[in-house]
Amino acid sequence: MAQILDGKRVRDEILGELQPRIAALPRRPGLAVVLVGGDPASEVYVNTKVKTCASLGLVSQKIIRPESTTTAELLAILDELNADDSIDAILVQMPLPGHIDARQVLQAIDPEKDVDGFHPVNVGRLSIGLPGSRPCTPNGVMQLLRRSGIEVAGKRAVVVGRSDIVGKPMAMLLLHAHATVTICHSRTVDLAAECQRAEILVGAIGRPAFLTAEHIRPGAVVIDVGINRLTERSEVAAIWRNDPQSLAEFDEKGRMLVGDVHPLDVSALASAWTPVPGGVGPLTIAMLMSNTVEAAERHQGC
Repeated sequence: MAQILDGKRVRDEILGELQPRIAALPRRPGLAVVLVGGDPASEVYVNTKVKTCASLGLVSQKIIRPESTTTAELLAILDELNADDSIDAILVQMPLPGHIDARQVLQAIDPEKDVDGFHPVNVGRLSIGLPGSRPCTPNGVMQLLRRSGIEVAGKRAVVVGRSDIVGKPMAMLLLHAHATVTICHSRTVDLAAECQRAEILVGAIGRPAFLTAEHIRPGAVVIDVGINRLTERSEVAAIWRNDPQSLAEFDEKGRMLVGDVHPLDVSALASAWTPVPGGVGPLTIAMLMSNTVEAAERHQGC
């Protein structure tokens, strides 16, 4: 029977290990979260982060600005946070409104306070294996693999997706763990054949149930990073092949979440896999908290 990789269990382990480290600090770690605009999903993510901070005893500062905020105004906010000694970590919630220069914003965050690991300095540190903040979702995947007893060294890994947030850092972390890594994307020729070589397959392409049985090598470990919201009953019916229980769940909630990997195919073929929800998702915030505590330890000389 396939092993279901439980992100909630690993999340709880990580958060539990942070508590004594937080208690040992001279002052509580401080995280500033900046939200521009009223994107509902972003508001949910920010509130969850703030709630998790409170549960751990971290100090969180939520800064909300209207959609009309300019790049210059956002940069001024970051300048203040960079200079604030009570703030150890800064997160700017993505996506930003289209008129804001997101690249300039991310580069304006002090690399020592860059809790997302997106600053070019931290990207460079990751590429050559130096200490620094690692992007939360890929780092969470590595924690999930390690704490689930899944060997990475020497394995063939395929990452489907090349985003700066997940795909590229995921490949780099797997490479540092001594996997042989291939990155695939929308222009990869014969994607199914490339994926079939994978002993560890990571789906991070942002397309619901895109990776199907033809992409999954029997016995592979499959990590599904995608979180796609379905709002059409026909989509649910097609993916879950008219499963009555799935359709009843959709009818009750009016929506369903599915990853980038087909949920029925992966459960039939993989030796271990992450469900959506409940797999990789819970680890992103856990690693955000971990990065915040690490930043506080550096700043406070601990």
